[in-house]
Amino acid sequence: MGGASLVSRKMGRPPDPQSAPTPAGTTAMPELIPDLVSKIPWPHWAFIVAALGAGILAVSCLFCAICCCCQRRRRRRKKLQDKEVMSLGSARSSTTTHLVQPDVENLESSLGDPRQWGRMQLSLEYNFGSQEIRVGLKQAADLRAEGTADPYARVSVSTQAGRRHETKVHHGTLCPMFEETFSFHVPLAELPSATLQVQVLDFNRFSEHKPLGELCLPLGTLDPQHVVECWYQLGPPGTNEAEQMGELCLSLRYVPSSGYLTVVVLEARGLSPELAESYVKVQLMLNQKKWKKKKTSSKKGTTAPYFNEAFTFLVPFSQVQSVDLVLAIWARGLQLRAEPLGKVLLGPRASGQPLQHWADMLAHARRPIAQWHRLQPAKEVDRILALQPRLRLPVPRP
Repeated sequence: MGGASLVSRKMGRPPDPQSAPTPAGTTAMPELIPDLVSKIPWPHWAFIVAALGAGILAVSCLFCAICCCCQRRRRRRKKLQDKEVMSLGSARSSTTTHLVQPDVENLESSLGDPRQWGRMQLSLEYNFGSQEIRVGLKQAADLRAEGTADPYARVSVSTQAGRRHETKVHHGTLCPMFEETFSFHVPLAELPSATLQVQVLDFNRFSEHKPLGELCLPLGTLDPQHVVECWYQLGPPGTNEAEQMGELCLSLRYVPSSGYLTVVVLEARGLSPELAESYVKVQLMLNQKKWKKKKTSSKKGTTAPYFNEAFTFLVPFSQVQSVDLVLAIWARGLQLRAEPLGKVLLGPRASGQPLQHWADMLAHARRPIAQWHRLQPAKEVDRILALQPRLRLPVPRP
């Protein structure tokens, strides 16, 4: 080894550090790290800072892992609490938001009934000034039907025979949100004997509407001094006396470019068997004034007359929202005197299914839309249209 270093000195090269003699009793491994550090041109304080940064990074990673574990535990606890709250939601939602609380025992027994028909949330408010009761239909829940349904509600008061209101149709749901308010004139003296009737039906455009549930609420049990808003249990559907008036099926088609409104009177059903003959009058009203009218041929000796007659009216697009369409079934009984059996009002001032039919006609231009409609009392339709009853002139005697 000494000769090699001597030769290198003689040739002008510096001696090789690896060829330096190693002291006895030591090894080369402990000097490896100092040799590497000495070869890197960094000051010693830089190595200290790097070591501190690595330590801080390791501590921060450990802290983040601990925080993630804590958040997961909190989320699990929150989910368990939410499930407990949802399990009590049906009982809590049955309480009123104002001043009246329903009977909890009756509610629990109804919820336990396996043949329940659903629930209805509504509000009741009596106005002493106008002597009107305002019925606010909020929503329905858990309606009983096979699969989905197209529910709507029909509201009436026993003291006002023939007058009723219908909500819009909500398609494909068993928990419809109505959010509609209706008013009925009920004097304070008649309030104890009045009964509110709410029927929920499944809409079908071409067949009979299937009842889904019914609510009969005696208004005499309520305090008119307070506003009531709560859930009520629906019962099984009952018979509807108003259905004896009958139904009328008609088709509507409107072409905006030409302004032609085509009304096809198809058929009727459920008419009284005591009628000798019946026919349909089709009348257009513009700005609450009688405008145009036509009528079908008479059908004798049947409770389900089939007409299938079309009538075309010229209604410019600028006036289509100012037009009311009235179809009335006139019938002659044993006295051979023609009387209006019932009417159907369609147009912007209609409500419920007739209004929906009118809206479908405008939304699907050039396409005929057919639908069944229940007849309403003639006096009720005239009241909505603000029509005055026609005076009967005395017949001169010979």
